[in-house]
Formats: sequence, structure tokens, C-alpha cells
Amino acid sequence: MLEVEGVTKRFGGLVAVSSVNLEVERGEIVSLIGPNGAGKTTLFAMVAGFLKPDEGSVFFNNDSIGGMKPHQICSLGMVRTFQITQPFAGLTTLQNIMVGAYSHTKDTHLARQKAEEVAETVGMSALLDQGADGLTVAGRKRLELARALATNPKLLLLDEVMAGLNPTEIDEIVHVIKGIRDTGVTIFLIEHVMKAVMNLSDRTYVLNDGQLIASGTPKSVAADPMVIEAYLGHGAATTMAGQA
Repeated sequence: MLEVEGVTKRFGGLVAVSSVNLEVERGEIVSLIGPNGAGKTTLFAMVAGFLKPDEGSVFFNNDSIGGMKPHQICSLGMVRTFQITQPFAGLTTLQNIMVGAYSHTKDTHLARQKAEEVAETVGMSALLDQGADGLTVAGRKRLELARALATNPKLLLLDEVMAGLNPTEIDEIVHVIKGIRDTGVTIFLIEHVMKAVMNLSDRTYVLNDGQLIASGTPKSVAADPMVIEAYLGHGAATTMAGQA
């Protein structure tokens, strides 16, 4: 469904993402992990059309989407959320979700109907009349997810949708994401909450300093010495092996 081939992004002398290759198959939940500053969000931005790669190509359903704008990519069925949530503060929760639905319909009744369906999916039905600016952190995360889901995506890119949540809220969001996948939506996510990565992901990619250093099942990736060193520092893998 998604193929990233040799994608590179430079900001002056900084190579934020370097020759990354990855793929996401239909029906999967695939995670992208790595230390802060690894290049994860930059890669997401290139995939979703917010940044143009300096090198490489991105394909969605076998079609090149290089040079396309985010709204054009959204119309094809791929949409992303953002780590920093920015709801339309002057609108209700329902109206915020309807903004996403308007990407595929101009009919207010249909947009409202879609928003109500999505709100039920993400557990926000009781909050539809509340002002979006009054939502908790967890509520804003769900709203960001709902607004993206209202666009009828085939592939949903989630950028740290669990950041700032407590353990109970994380468990609830994990359940919601699994439910979304069960409706036929493929999911590619950036996440730092390793418990969620382990519980959700079919496969995991690891970035460090803009380079892909590992891929595989979450269990195999978590045991990879290069991944351990990327997170914990040089020599950590050897130390941990000695303590085992």
C-alpha cells in the first residue's frame, strides 16, 4: 500500500532523513520508533506531502505521490495526525470532526452523520456538544484521531497519538486503534510508548540519526543491539548482555 524508496531530506548541512526504504502492507499496523531527533516526523511529513524529499520516491497504492499536496494525498485516502493537537477552538467537538468529513462531501447532513459515526468509534459521543478548547489532553488526542478518520482514510498516519496520556488512557487508545484497523484502515504510527508499540504493531521500523537501523517484529527489534545502543548509548547492549 505504501512504499518509500531511498527518501532523503536535508536542511542545510543537516541530513534529517537519509536513504530510507520501508513499506506498509494493506491491513497492517506498522510502527516507526527511534530516539528524539531521529527523523521520524520529518519522514512522516514527506510521506504525507508536507515536505518534499530531496531524493527518493513515495508510492501509495502503486502510484507515485511525489509533488502532490497534502489535500490531494488525503483525497486518495492517506491522512496524518499531528503530535501537537490544534483543534478549531471556536467550534464544538462535532463541528471539528465535521471539518474532516467535508473533505469528501459538501452535504452538511452527511458530514454530521459521518462525524457522529466517527465520534462513536473513538469514544467521543458524549462530548460532541462541548467546545473543543475545553477538552482534556486525552480528549484532544481523540479529536485529532477522529478528525483524520472522518476523511475516510485507507491509510492513517498517527504521530505520537499517545503522548501525554496516562496508562489508562493509553490502554483505551490502543483499543480504539485496534478497532479502527478492524474496520479495514491500515495504520502507520510514530510512537514512544513502547508498551503500545509492542501491543499494537505487526512490524516495526527503527530510525536513528535519520537512518533506518532495524526492522522486524517488535520483539526482535527490542532485542537488537543497535536499537538498544541508539536508545541507551554506546556499550549498553554489551552491558545488558553481561547482566543477563
